[in-house]
Amino acid sequence: MPARPGAHAGARAAAAEVRRPWARGRRAEGLSVRFGLVGYGLWGRHHARAIAQAPGATLRAIACRSAETAASARRDFPDAAVHLDYRALLASGDVDVVDVVVPNDLHAEIGVAALEAGKDVLLEKPLAPTLAECDRLIAAARRTGRLLSIGHELRLSRQWGALKTLIDAGDLGDVRSVVMTLFRFPYRPGAGGWRHEPTRIGSWPLEELVHHFDLLVWYLARWGEPLAVSAVGHAPGGDVALTETLACTLRFPGGRYALVTFTLGGFEYHVTAEVVGSEGAARTWWSGTLDRSRQAVFELKVRRRGATAVEVVPVPASGELFELEEELRQTVTAFARRRPLVSAEEARKAVAVCLALERSLREGREVLLVVSGGA
Repeated sequence: MPARPGAHAGARAAAAEVRRPWARGRRAEGLSVRFGLVGYGLWGRHHARAIAQAPGATLRAIACRSAETAASARRDFPDAAVHLDYRALLASGDVDVVDVVVPNDLHAEIGVAALEAGKDVLLEKPLAPTLAECDRLIAAARRTGRLLSIGHELRLSRQWGALKTLIDAGDLGDVRSVVMTLFRFPYRPGAGGWRHEPTRIGSWPLEELVHHFDLLVWYLARWGEPLAVSAVGHAPGGDVALTETLACTLRFPGGRYALVTFTLGGFEYHVTAEVVGSEGAARTWWSGTLDRSRQAVFELKVRRRGATAVEVVPVPASGELFELEEELRQTVTAFARRRPLVSAEEARKAVAVCLALERSLREGREVLLVVSGGA
């Protein structure tokens, strides 16, 4: 039977210890990280709760875009200072790390300002809507010597991360193909409707497929970076940035490829991934009524190298709320050790793929890729 999060409490704790060896003794380390949160929309509120729950973390300040959200922040977190201007939060000497959860077009502006204010930064994905802005953020982190970590929390997932473990362990042999699908309900508009404005979101593929491209680059890293992307899709209003349904192929070295399909014209939230190698194969899926669900059903199956039987791999809990909480827990420890969870240089690669995909949609041809580079 597919797993439900509540069904494996004991296994979850055991798996957490295996996947997070630093978890033992974490409290004994006496870590104390003071967070400031910029952005208090729906996702920002989830970030706030995750910070409040993370051992060693304290939410000291919140910057909001309106008096209404500021009032909500004060009710929810009465011990945190609440500001209507993020610059006031950055000027505070009471914050070590700034968690930036704002529309995509503000990532570079606020991220650079936070770094230059001497703060370490956890920045929501995508890194930025353009490569120039990505490089501006990377340069600022290098110049200031501060940490910049990007919110690709699927890498921390017990489900999606398990695929990486299977691949790296050689259980599938030489990976030949990866097929991923995303079938979901239309995007929420976001505060002020920003997800429906190309100048603010960048594009609909960039908003979410950046997660999937990040996984693909990560999964296949040992065989090299993607070489080219080709895509077809449908944008109801004619603007490629608002492409509602698409299919794309990424070519990797050695004849390897990844196929990704995506639609915002579906219902509920359903993701699948299939990895085929020379010695084995794996398939996993996740289905929920919403993307931010704790009651989803999911499963991971694998036929390992040398085996004929198909094995169900236990997945204690999966979903972006669980992964966000894991991200904040790990950020506390990683930042204390002066390292990002996912570097900006690494996150830039998925942005480069998304932008090349948009170009392929516009021009109707395959686009060659150079995903590393810049600042």
